[in-house]
Amino acid sequence: MTPTRGDAPDVIVNARLTGSDRTDPFGADAVDVHLAEGLVVDIAPAGALARRGSVLDAGGGWLIPGLWDHHVHVVQWALTGDRVPLGEATTPAHAAELMSRAAVRTDGRRVGTGFRDALWHEVPTLAVLDAATGEVPTYLINADVHSVWLNSAALRREGFEPDGIGMLREEPAFEISRRLNAVAADLVDPLVARMAQDAAARGVVGLLDLDMAWNEDAWVRRVASGFDTLRVSFGIYPEFLDRAVSEGLQTGDLARGAASDLVRVGPLKVITDGSLGTRTAACSHAYPDDPQNHGLITVDIATLVDLMTRATGAGLASAIHAIGDVANSQALDAFAATGAWGTIEHAQLVSHADIPRFARLGVGASVQPEHALDDRDLTDSIWAGQTAQPYPLRALSDSGANLLFGSDAPVAPLDPWAAMAAAVFRTRGGRGPWQASQRVDAATALAASTRGGSATAARIQPGDVADLAVCERDPLEADERGMRDMSVSATLLGGRLTHVV
Repeated sequence: MTPTRGDAPDVIVNARLTGSDRTDPFGADAVDVHLAEGLVVDIAPAGALARRGSVLDAGGGWLIPGLWDHHVHVVQWALTGDRVPLGEATTPAHAAELMSRAAVRTDGRRVGTGFRDALWHEVPTLAVLDAATGEVPTYLINADVHSVWLNSAALRREGFEPDGIGMLREEPAFEISRRLNAVAADLVDPLVARMAQDAAARGVVGLLDLDMAWNEDAWVRRVASGFDTLRVSFGIYPEFLDRAVSEGLQTGDLARGAASDLVRVGPLKVITDGSLGTRTAACSHAYPDDPQNHGLITVDIATLVDLMTRATGAGLASAIHAIGDVANSQALDAFAATGAWGTIEHAQLVSHADIPRFARLGVGASVQPEHALDDRDLTDSIWAGQTAQPYPLRALSDSGANLLFGSDAPVAPLDPWAAMAAAVFRTRGGRGPWQASQRVDAATALAASTRGGSATAARIQPGDVADLAVCERDPLEADERGMRDMSVSATLLGGRLTHVV
């Protein structure tokens, strides 16, 4: 009988192994991987041992460790399917016109997402948006989620005074997103389940959820309702730090009251600067045509050190959002001052002197390679005057830093193969490679897409948890198109099939 989703096969047959730093003797030969109680218990040449119990035939496919996305905003990503896509909008009027044709939701709003106003030649105005959308509260979320464009009706609904533009940035924009994401459980949880199944079909076994909310209760609820597709760690934002500390939450602990071991406490998440697209990332050199604008430090160093000190003392790791070079320097200084452990999230523009500090301090670089390609034109224009290194994947890797790949979904789709392709080839859509010197090899990219990251390359060995995926081709040999289009025939979470074709 062929195993189906939810089954736990006893042996995966006719598989081939791949990955970096292999010490097994099998080379390109087919193997059988024997499983029991959610673990890999033996690996042998195909057919060498009796194939007892339920058999999953890999058909000569390549077996890899299960993949992780190290940066996801789960609810916001799950909700994108019900929002108007604005990525193709070329002008403010075009974006407004797209929203004017959108259906009005049951809550009386129109919501769109994915515009990139930094690429527009015209400046968005409230008059343009109001003329197209009228009295229906209308919300347009920037692709980077650091700004939101609202019409007058939406501004009034949310308690803001119209200012002629309607563009909210940073914390006011985050507050709008929090309100839009506050969807009833019976509506959002099925969308989260569908999102998780789509991820499993790409070989994903786990993610870090950085939704701007108290996430423990939501995940305990989902697990109680049958969620069993992914492992999840959840972030804690500064406004919830006192609660987390007083209630004894520590990074790596199981979520309290959860019906399984799939959900665990993650890091403290602190956003210390803005973004490239919103022109608020904190940089050493000014943005073009705006000599006073060096971006924003949204959390000063004293506050950051205090937050990280408290988190570290309570047993919480730190995940510090830093995009511009000034923000990255500050974040590294805070790690050095506090002895905190964890990651810098994004690290999109890093001064050359700071690159080796990641490894020296043991700070992981939680990066999103697809952002480099989304932002290549912005980087070449808006950051043309910066002297720091943009998207320094190879430099970080060569210095010994641990790379951890993610998507930042919904900023980019939750697709580890797209992230790997972007990191390895630094191109898509037929364009030439961008910043080709910062490409990493496929083995590094694959390792960075697993739970431990590039510095602790995941292997498949007896005694390991059977979080696995079967690919139709060897990721280490795939070209750019082949990596982006990688087909995954099976994904196993603790030996149980979460996806199979």
